Amino acid sequence: MAEHQITLPLSDEVAEGLRAGDYAFLTGPVLTARDVAHKRMAETLAKGEPLPIDVRGEVIYYVGPTPPKPGQIIGSAGPTTAMRMDPFTIPLLEAGLKGAIGKGGRGPEVAKALQDYRAIYFLAVGGAGALLSRHIEAVEVVAYEDLGAEAMRRMQLNGFPVIVCNDVLGGDALLLGKAEWRRPD
Repeated sequence: MAEHQITLPLSDEVAEGLRAGDYAFLTGPVLTARDVAHKRMAETLAKGEPLPIDVRGEVIYYVGPTPPKPGQIIGSAGPTTAMRMDPFTIPLLEAGLKGAIGKGGRGPEVAKALQDYRAIYFLAVGGAGALLSRHIEAVEVVAYEDLGAEAMRRMQLNGFPVIVCNDVLGGDALLLGKAEWRRPD
């Protein structure tokens, strides 16, 4: 497993060099969105209408941060379960989305679509939202402000720790890990 310092937005060249199981530290802008925002984006695309924000080349972090305490930029900002976004992910990949950050695995259709669209799915550590928020330098709402904690935001990351789960070759770190640690029958 390799270690990568990645400056976002995620380029095709960088994505092509990542492999399932690699460690990465992300620096640069990401979008945030959860279930309701994903549903709205998918419905918008299905109507043939433009999204409120261009997702081409972007990475979306599946997070609904808590409110900041005084003196903080953001509260806890841990990942949410990625599979909940699966019904809406393929239209976003078709629209040019380059990656996503969440927790847990992806369904087989999305895993295949990530490979087809040469996109990356990164894992962030669940339960570590307070620690992860230390790697967020700025936050602004960019769409769907009416959704409160689930509004789409642009976050500026600095050294945000992730693991490459699904790579452009179809590799899946979770499946590789299961195979490596499977006990012989």
